[in-house]
Amino acid sequence: MLKIRLARHGRKGRPFYRVVVQDSRKPRDGRFVENLGYYDPLTEPATFNIDAERVKHWLSHGAKPSETVHRFLAKEDLIEPWQPKPRSKRADAKRAAAEAQASAASE
Repeated sequence: MLKIRLARHGRKGRPFYRVVVQDSRKPRDGRFVENLGYYDPLTEPATFNIDAERVKHWLSHGAKPSETVHRFLAKEDLIEPWQPKPRSKRADAKRAAAEAQASAASE
């Protein structure tokens, strides 16, 4: 499965990221299929540069962006903003029980 994700470069304490298309089974900084752009968090404001045509190409071929890259692509209006999955009824019930227990313990 192909992922569009960030690969870290730069020296210690000075990160610089490349936006790459990579097989999801490869290491974060390992071999990649294509370099799509870069992200530099140290500039003011942070710099994000991407090749929009190539991103659209890879998305049409089934590549999935990581959550961080998804946020960046949504800011560039290349994809829809990320929507979290709806929580299950079981998770809601568990959370409500924990809150009730916490409020009972504080009284």
